[in-house]
Amino acid sequence: MATCPRIQPMACKSLASHRFRNSSPISSISNASMFSRARYPTASTLHRSKTFACRSVSVASSNFTWEDAVHISLPESFQDDPSDLTGYFEKVKLCNRGSDMQSEFLPFVIDDQIVGHVHHGFAYHLKKYANVFTFPRDDSVRVGACLSLHESLKTPEDRTHAVGNVVKCLGEEIIPGIRNEMYPVTSSFGAPVFFSLERAAATYFGIKVYGVQMNGYVEKDGKKFLWIAKRSQMKQTFPGMLDELVAGGLPEGVSCGENLMKECEEEAGIPRSISNKAIPVGAVSYSDIKDYSYKRDVLFCYDLKLPESFIPKNQDGEVEGFRLLPVTNVANVIRRTQLFKHNCALVIIDFLFRHGYIKPESSGYLELLQSLKSGTCF
Repeated sequence: MATCPRIQPMACKSLASHRFRNSSPISSISNASMFSRARYPTASTLHRSKTFACRSVSVASSNFTWEDAVHISLPESFQDDPSDLTGYFEKVKLCNRGSDMQSEFLPFVIDDQIVGHVHHGFAYHLKKYANVFTFPRDDSVRVGACLSLHESLKTPEDRTHAVGNVVKCLGEEIIPGIRNEMYPVTSSFGAPVFFSLERAAATYFGIKVYGVQMNGYVEKDGKKFLWIAKRSQMKQTFPGMLDELVAGGLPEGVSCGENLMKECEEEAGIPRSISNKAIPVGAVSYSDIKDYSYKRDVLFCYDLKLPESFIPKNQDGEVEGFRLLPVTNVANVIRRTQLFKHNCALVIIDFLFRHGYIKPESSGYLELLQSLKSGTCF
């Protein structure tokens, strides 16, 4: 079986016109600095002092505990300005890398609709399946060139079966993390489904993926608190990192509301009598290119006000634990660190806007607000 050629990690490109401080690109979670460029201490130093001056550090995702995260969140732990939006801009940037690499991708077109984008390097592996895919007549990159499905594949069922067989043949060596979960391939949300694709292959075909994410909050003594999850170390992606209370991809044939209630039960033990009160509040989107992967996600955001007495309990083994933290403390963790799964930070930033924790008086307010829809949001 052919293997993917070695690819150099691509550099991060500055988001819009916001001026970020210089930093190295984030190439992987395992070796990425878990702390924002504002520079904060390592997990090992968190136990040695209550107040810290800024220091340069690098911390792997598996090296922090709940105690570390809680300490980092405390207002008195660091001398910084909560109105400084730089840390939030950095989190948006982490979800929107590689825009200068778009020319390396072919549009994936079905019935004259662009449904995805495929890197030329990944397309190389598809060329031996000429009964499934059709390519430009030559290898040149030209206007109008695209990848499409063979004209004999007329129905969604035929396409699903044919492309699914290709994904199985390529296997874990080319498409790691196969889960046997199917995502719909469409030109836009609610549009007809052209076929269904294995979840792990979604970014390799650059299809639009939709998901639901929910902020579960509690009000006590006039203050708001957020329930935060810590992902299991066994998760295939972002193991051990902080997460929203509930989140999940949107599979084919399931509505957003129904999917959210299912995820509420599985991830936090929230009964439907409570989760059916979750309020849809909008969406965030992003476009992230790294190596052969083109990630184009739209996340539908929900808020759920929970009873003070409710304690979440994970049911599917994908969450290590939960903590209830003041919203201002959660904001500190996002501004100061990279301990949150990247796209979850965007959803919480959206929550901070809507609940008045990020104010128009802060420099960059409108730019940050607009950046939460950096991807195509349809």
